Amino acid sequence: MAVHLLADVHLTGDDDPNAQRLIRYLDGPARAAEAVYVLGDLFDVWVGDDGSLPTHAGVIDRFAALARTGVPLYFMRGNRDFAVGEAFVAASHMQILDDPVVVDLQGTPTLLSHGDIFCTDDTAHQAFRARYTNPRWRARMMKIPLWLRRRIARRARRRSLRGKARKPAHIMDVNAEAVRESLQAHDVTRLIHGHTHRPDTHYFDIEGQACERIVLADWRPERVEVLIADSHGIDRVDVSSG
Repeated sequence: MAVHLLADVHLTGDDDPNAQRLIRYLDGPARAAEAVYVLGDLFDVWVGDDGSLPTHAGVIDRFAALARTGVPLYFMRGNRDFAVGEAFVAASHMQILDDPVVVDLQGTPTLLSHGDIFCTDDTAHQAFRARYTNPRWRARMMKIPLWLRRRIARRARRRSLRGKARKPAHIMDVNAEAVRESLQAHDVTRLIHGHTHRPDTHYFDIEGQACERIVLADWRPERVEVLIADSHGIDRVDVSSG
């Protein structure tokens, strides 16, 4: 049995081509998984369960169908879908994870994260992260009328695009020292995360211990990738054909 991990699908709705690719994956390869972990930004924006559940009903239904086969499903909020709530959990049958969290991945304690927690050089994003990870802030946001939340989300998306265009590339990547400190604090030697859209595997030492940082791929038209960990190791698998 193998554990599957993915992130940064950035679905815009059930008419998104990636939604159909994801459904084929959930109805196919995911059925053989020991567990499936979604590490944030499954959705490009989530304005709240009341507004976004109908937009993604097809995908959410397929997650629920997969869960009913006995495959455990785990979801970690990202910076795009931080507003998922209890209705999402009930509809998808996914369990919400803290960020970060340590799991036993095929015998190796592994730190899982969406990843933006390590982008400490991007101070503007860290200020936003401090808000969106605060349950009280999220609760206040969900009390805003839905039409206004949608307007706020559109404006925030435009600001984000303008901000990325002005920021040096390295600012939007992880800070190496933040990664090292987190691995030491959690007493692990492996980190798996998404967010940066820079899929790669990085090897380094911390006080003589060999460590690795595995960055999940964002889903693109030419390749939709799932990280699969089994007793033989970890592989990147293109599941675009289901």
